[in-house]
Amino acid sequence: MQVGNRVFSVAVSQDGRWIVSGENANKVVVWNAATHRKVLEFTEHGHLVLAVDVSSDGTKIASADWFETRIFNSTSGIQFFPPLGHHGTRAVKFSPDGSRFATASYDSGFRVYSTHNGDILFDSGPDGSTSSQSWEAIPLAWPSDGQQLFVAAVGRIICFDVSNFSWSEWSIPETQSPVSIASNGRFIAGSAGSSVSLWDRVSHKQIGSIISHASEIYSIALSPGGAYLACGLKGGKLTIHDLRVMLPQYFYPRLPLVKVSDEVLKSWTQDEPTNTEKLLSEEIASALSPKYYLLANRALIRARLRHVALAVEDAKESLQVQPSPIGYIAMAAALLGQGDREGALCTFDLAFHDCEPHDNRLLLLLKSILVFECGNQEEAITRVEHLVTRANNNDDGTTYVYNQARALRHADTRVLGIMYTRKENYGRAIQLIERAKNLMPKDKQCPVLKTILLVGLLPLLPLDLTPKKIFGWNFNGLDIFAQQRLCETLYTEERTVEAMDILLNIIRTSDEVQESKATADWITDFTKKCATALERVGDETFGFAKHDDEYTEYSAALSLNPSSLTSLLTRRSKARAAKGLWENALQDANDAVKVDPSYHLAYEAKRLALHGTKRYDDAIDAFKSMLHVIEQSHDPAIRHDGFAELRKNYISPSETIANIDRIVDRILKGTPLVVIDVTTGCLCDRPERRRIFKASTMFKELVSSMTRELDNERIGQVVASFFGYSMFSHAWQGTEPSFQEVNLVKSVWNLPDTPLHEKLRNFCKETRRLGHNWAWSDTCCIDKTTSSILNQSLTSMYKWYMDSAVTLVFLAGVKHPSKLGDLTRSLWMTRAWTLQELLAPKVVLFYDCEWKPYLSDTGTNHKESREIIGELADATKTPRGTIITFSPDDLGVREKLRLASTRNVTVEEDVAYSLIGIFKSDIRPHYGEGADALGHLLEEIVARSGEVTVLAWSGMSSSYNSCLPASISVYSQIPYNPPSLEEEEMETCVMELRSKLAQKEALRIYRRINTLPYPRFATRRLHLPCIVFPVKRFGILEQREGNEKVYRAGVLGLGIVEFTTADDLPLHEPQKLVFAHPWIRHIQGPSSRVVWGGDFESDSVSDTDLYFDAASDEVAHPSPLEAVPAPQVDEYTRALQMIVRLGQPFSALLLVQRPNGEYNRVAAEKEIVVPGLGTDITPKNIQATVLEIL
Repeated sequence: MQVGNRVFSVAVSQDGRWIVSGENANKVVVWNAATHRKVLEFTEHGHLVLAVDVSSDGTKIASADWFETRIFNSTSGIQFFPPLGHHGTRAVKFSPDGSRFATASYDSGFRVYSTHNGDILFDSGPDGSTSSQSWEAIPLAWPSDGQQLFVAAVGRIICFDVSNFSWSEWSIPETQSPVSIASNGRFIAGSAGSSVSLWDRVSHKQIGSIISHASEIYSIALSPGGAYLACGLKGGKLTIHDLRVMLPQYFYPRLPLVKVSDEVLKSWTQDEPTNTEKLLSEEIASALSPKYYLLANRALIRARLRHVALAVEDAKESLQVQPSPIGYIAMAAALLGQGDREGALCTFDLAFHDCEPHDNRLLLLLKSILVFECGNQEEAITRVEHLVTRANNNDDGTTYVYNQARALRHADTRVLGIMYTRKENYGRAIQLIERAKNLMPKDKQCPVLKTILLVGLLPLLPLDLTPKKIFGWNFNGLDIFAQQRLCETLYTEERTVEAMDILLNIIRTSDEVQESKATADWITDFTKKCATALERVGDETFGFAKHDDEYTEYSAALSLNPSSLTSLLTRRSKARAAKGLWENALQDANDAVKVDPSYHLAYEAKRLALHGTKRYDDAIDAFKSMLHVIEQSHDPAIRHDGFAELRKNYISPSETIANIDRIVDRILKGTPLVVIDVTTGCLCDRPERRRIFKASTMFKELVSSMTRELDNERIGQVVASFFGYSMFSHAWQGTEPSFQEVNLVKSVWNLPDTPLHEKLRNFCKETRRLGHNWAWSDTCCIDKTTSSILNQSLTSMYKWYMDSAVTLVFLAGVKHPSKLGDLTRSLWMTRAWTLQELLAPKVVLFYDCEWKPYLSDTGTNHKESREIIGELADATKTPRGTIITFSPDDLGVREKLRLASTRNVTVEEDVAYSLIGIFKSDIRPHYGEGADALGHLLEEIVARSGEVTVLAWSGMSSSYNSCLPASISVYSQIPYNPPSLEEEEMETCVMELRSKLAQKEALRIYRRINTLPYPRFATRRLHLPCIVFPVKRFGILEQREGNEKVYRAGVLGLGIVEFTTADDLPLHEPQKLVFAHPWIRHIQGPSSRVVWGGDFESDSVSDTDLYFDAASDEVAHPSPLEAVPAPQVDEYTRALQMIVRLGQPFSALLLVQRPNGEYNRVAAEKEIVVPGLGTDITPKNIQATVLEIL
């Protein structure tokens, strides 16, 4: 095998099929042990693979590097769950049953995980660290029962008890060197430095003497039986130690009473009596002197072969050579074979005279068996019951005695169960069978039972120890009748799987099956009963999601070779799939298809299994095959009666794809025209993204999973997740990379190394780190040479930010580490475009100049950070909630303009274009229009909503229309706010007006104002409804520096008004000047407020749109009382209330008439606030009209 230049770890599967290597190229390689060819290669590790292991069933591979552990499927290479982090990992080891695995770290301790889901079952923390970074040491071992885990650490061995999650430590003499350990189940060996110590894993005590060497030990290994210890030494030497001469005898259990060679034992236990007799005869012939135990053994074999006379001769000769328990037992067996029961019993009693004390207990059990066979069944059962009772009451705490007693109790109970079976007391027999199963020694070794089986006093006891076990042992020796009755009893008690095991044993081992028609008929009938019952129970457990049970039932039914083989294979495939055993499920489904290619449900099971293994293309093909089988079926029930109904249950892949396409179209429509693929760095338009999606695993998984109904919600989630994109928000810093530059080099990763290119690449890297596929930057994702694309991008940009998965804000001027206030002072906060980039997204993340989170806040959304949002709210004087969940409908026009008034642009038109989304505007961008862009925006606001708060400013007029400002910065001013009228004050004013103003005159004023139309724009002309106050005379009061002059005017109805302007006014034509009161909605009052429709519904003016509390940084919202229906008042009173509001001070517009009758607004240095009319109002003072203003 050609491996890398260095292999750090190797593991071999228990079946010897696979070799797994962990190599220095950060990869794991699976090799075929027979062909030496590479089968699989896993390259997911980012570091050297220091440890590998294979589960006992060969289905899973564990691999570990210094930082994390991964679990792979050994055939498909699929990872079962994400990598498991554990710093300093040096070893990984599956438990014997594969349900758990452990890792050991030199500085982070050891952990035990669940193989099912990767959950941590136990974590020792640093206290359990190995304290060694050595690559030679092997610091983990499980014994065969998996109940303990041994961890080797410098100067100690840690013993972890899986049952109660506790651990203890054993000190070892060498305290400086790394430790290696090995276990054979009964004891463990631990090496450190140049010595090896041995420990009893049950008593936790050191056993034997320390084995020392002249040089350092690098590795150790134990033979499977623990008889030999191999030590690999420094300098390339290998030593082998025979531990049988060093450890107490009870670590190598002998067969009680029986002494036999390995070759004879193997033949004997494989139930080959003729060959065994031959081997024993050869051993007897080659012996220098007669061996009593060889003669006794051959007597037992000859008794079993029914060579009774020869057996008697061998037994006699054995006893003549040396009286022994096994000799008397052999004689008893021979006499029993001759029918001499009394002689057999008497002879057996002599065995007690020459036995060792610890063999008495076994002899009593054998005597009970002999009594049973001699016909005294009740007495025999009583004897064994007594033995069982005594064994339960005489447990000893020492390890050896405890294990021996447990083995004897297991043998007692097992024999007793067989006796009750022979007596046809099956209920009691089953109870004893269950108890014997629980008493089976943990190491599965029971020398006592093996001796009973070898002696062979009972025909009902099996000699074959190797075939499949039933309830933990064989029933080969049960006569057919007893086994049949046990089958029927188990079936009646709904223990069909166990009944079926016995049934199969009958079929496999009994000659009577071939000879007796009655037995053959019974087997046929009982097989059908079992198969039917198992299918039914399997279906029932499937309905209750008891997948282990249903799998067992279906497997049992399949072993009976039933007629419904295809159906059962299909159902077991689904049961295996439900347990996540995808490869096994696929095998069953393939087998079902082979058995019956016309069975459509087999293809459905195959699709499910393929889907589970993530082979989605194959899964879709399997599903198409199923639909084809249905359509081509020759089954009359399907073709004529049920075809349409059956086909209706399924959705074809083409239908699913069409539905996915519709959802993709809808979602893609709301995404940017072009984005960056953060994996390849290429620019991708919408069709290219669609192509990539349809080639992706996510798309294929969706198609494969939708077979019976369309889950549009899930499709939407998957599609939205795939096409989710991040938006870039930053302050341009110079010549940023353009659309053409990136297209020229094909990828952002290929751009030359410059700070601005690196900024773009870092944005893409962070997008990828956050788990998104696509990124959008205004620098390179807009082809600015194509006006239609540029315009569409500008008008859609707000929505793109709003619908983004995340917006990443790069604060180039904020140094690391950032501190509170840096964001407020950043250049980013001064740019016009970044206002919508702050408000529109739902998720925003801020980064300093080193791409570290602002204020080191690692949260997933900085809009959820109280500290960051608090800073933004203070800086913008905007409520926190508005920033967090902004909608264009949340704020009035004036408040939006205030937010924009502090922002700067490098291109004049961007003042307006950057507000298109915030105002939901329909203006079309056209670079080159200059200051007219702002005019277009403000014109649209007035035209669509009737909003006139945009007129509340002072400063220079726009060339677009004199009523609009030349700069958006004027909206940072707080407009004049007239004193509020309390209810009592209103009532006082109304009473005063009643005495001055007749009802007829009041109603005339009221109707004149209420019939005014809405303000509107047409061809840059503002048609403004207002109350006009003509100027009678005026003059210059003061000449100031520059062109500014202070004027004093006499105004009809208002008296003397002073104002400042740089405009030259016609002193000789005062009649051309008028003061206008445009705040009609304020005059009309809340009871007359009109709710305006359209997109600008929320931008319609209210009292609070124009007038708000200057002392507060938050917009004053209307009182909740305004939502309550106003008290019913008569029209006269409403008219008087309007006139009271008309009489309040107000901010007036000064207009000068042009030759053609239109007006221009005179730009004043400050707002012109006039005192109002008070209650001295007459109809002649009220001129309500519409002026056309240029």
